[in-house]
Amino acid sequence: MVTTAGSAPTPGTILHLRSRGFRVVATDVDPTAPGLYLADRGCLVPPGDSEAFLPRMRQLVAEEEPVAVIPLVDEELLAVGTLEGPATTVLLPRPEFVRTCLDKYVLMRELEAAGVGVPRTWTASRWPVQAAGAPPEGLVVKPRSGRGSRGVAFVDSARDLARVVAESGYPADDLIVQERITGPEYTVSVVVWRDGGVQAVVPKEVVLKQGVTKYAVTRRNQAVIEACRAVQRALRADGPFNVQLCLDPEGRPRVFEINPRFSSTAALTVASGVDEIAGLLHQATAGGPRLRDDWQEGVAMVRRWTDEFLSETQFASHGISPASPPAAPPAREGVPADHRAPVRAR
Repeated sequence: MVTTAGSAPTPGTILHLRSRGFRVVATDVDPTAPGLYLADRGCLVPPGDSEAFLPRMRQLVAEEEPVAVIPLVDEELLAVGTLEGPATTVLLPRPEFVRTCLDKYVLMRELEAAGVGVPRTWTASRWPVQAAGAPPEGLVVKPRSGRGSRGVAFVDSARDLARVVAESGYPADDLIVQERITGPEYTVSVVVWRDGGVQAVVPKEVVLKQGVTKYAVTRRNQAVIEACRAVQRALRADGPFNVQLCLDPEGRPRVFEINPRFSSTAALTVASGVDEIAGLLHQATAGGPRLRDDWQEGVAMVRRWTDEFLSETQFASHGISPASPPAAPPAREGVPADHRAPVRAR
């Protein structure tokens, strides 16, 4: 069972898993999510942060009896983690690691205490305005929790910071302020499972990012690899995670975020030689072999729109449709609503 069928990379993940012999059930809140129609079954669910989400997911797990659930969006991670049971594995890190990563301020403090390089970080309420002002490269302001660059702002001065915080709609304690690191950015797949051993680390230099990474290239940067291994040693994810970092002027990695789930660039990890999702699925469900840290450098990802084609029978088999239901015509005066003339197709 794969969630977030409307996310840009998820349809590719669904088709890849089906090509590897898995039956895939996909879920999403939006009936227009393409992955719903490319899976063996597509199911609508409530938003991941609603009270109705977990009961619906439990119902689907009981109906479909999946060997594994793969959640791919932050709002769902902690709830979906509770679905773990003797017959169903949830492909996530340990709950403590997930919880830490979802609070960016707590994460920065724990990484810094463990000796992992991070940008200097404050809550907006504690930013030292009376100090020397913004660092030379400026500051980054973002919510303590969130994803996809939502609510992120770049500022150059304490005055700009005060304005951004005031206009954000968030309490100052719910925003973090970080020094801006302007060197090359990396998004890194770290492949780990329950024994805690790092099976592979695949760094990808981000060429263009627009909410999610659009273009990226695999790079064998040893400092980046070691920083990601240090995260696992310090925080024990014991499950797949994605590290986002930038290099400072001395080339040292500075981790600014960790996604406690598979990366949105997992397809590039596969293309370079490490099939992290299918590989961990086999390990979790059938005792499959460990993955090898053997991958190709210099593989570039170009994220694009693509078309898939299937029979109309298959398209309609899930009982859902991306088309909005036709709007009823307005009632004419004196004519009951249930006696309105039908709208005829032209």
